[in-house]
Amino acid sequence: MSFENTSVTKALIAGSALTSILAGMFDVKHYFHIQFVPHISRHHQYWRLFVHHLAFSNSSDLFLGVVILYNVGVQIERQFGSVKFASFALVSIMVSTLLELVSLMLFHRVGLNFMSLGPSALIFSILYQYSRIVPPVYNYRIFGIPLSNKSLNYVLALQMAISRLPGSAAVAIIGILTGQLYRSDLAGFKSYRIPPYVVRFSTNYLLPLIGSLRAPRRSNRALPDGATTLEVPFQNEEVITTARTPAASPSGTRNITSPDNAASNPTVMQEWVDTLTGRGERANAGIRAPSEAEIVQVTSMFPDIDRAVVIGALQRR
Repeated sequence: MSFENTSVTKALIAGSALTSILAGMFDVKHYFHIQFVPHISRHHQYWRLFVHHLAFSNSSDLFLGVVILYNVGVQIERQFGSVKFASFALVSIMVSTLLELVSLMLFHRVGLNFMSLGPSALIFSILYQYSRIVPPVYNYRIFGIPLSNKSLNYVLALQMAISRLPGSAAVAIIGILTGQLYRSDLAGFKSYRIPPYVVRFSTNYLLPLIGSLRAPRRSNRALPDGATTLEVPFQNEEVITTARTPAASPSGTRNITSPDNAASNPTVMQEWVDTLTGRGERANAGIRAPSEAEIVQVTSMFPDIDRAVVIGALQRR
């Protein structure tokens, strides 16, 4: 799995990781912390409601968040598309911020005085979409407990939800509730899209900063150690063949086989191999046997196509 066609997810991972590392390096992490008392009730620092989404509080939460975003966010963005996924992320952050403020105002007297740092609410909102949209690939059991390939992501999310109680659990519940509100479309959140000028600005100026999104293509050719490109081997002009000796011409001179003719004429060994493999019958039926040079040339032009498909196409040419 790669970041191909998932520019928003890659930006979220890179941005949250960069801000978390920089906040720890320059010792400004206290600016990202939020408490109802005294930040909201006494000092009225409402900007902390938005800033606390930018950085995680510690390296363990950062690691869990990055892993979940990579495993879950990539698949959801490919389902939604980048524009819809970015709109969904913006809506989720705004709704979760409002719900966090309401939760702090209602439950700060019973011990809920802070919220977990980082885009945790967005991660749990994405995780809810993942649970509703993406089906499991396979199922298995451990000690009779039914599990699937999605269970590991849920275990990581559970660990993230109980890391700093009660604030982390409250953020997890708010994120799931936000995802459910978006999924049910009770308030028409699904129809919202980021304005086109924002999309154009992001495509022209922000997307180049993210880097390449195309997955690396693997070559199906085995290269020697230290070699980076496939070099065409030197062709020996002297052709060694076991072809039958041609008959003498009427003038008494024997026809000398040129290298081109020797390469095209079947040899005794080639006829024997064709008899065993049935290649001769295919040649008689109108199916040509492509040479290794042709196969190598086409395979180098189309590295993603299987070798058997290339041979079949050359045989029908």
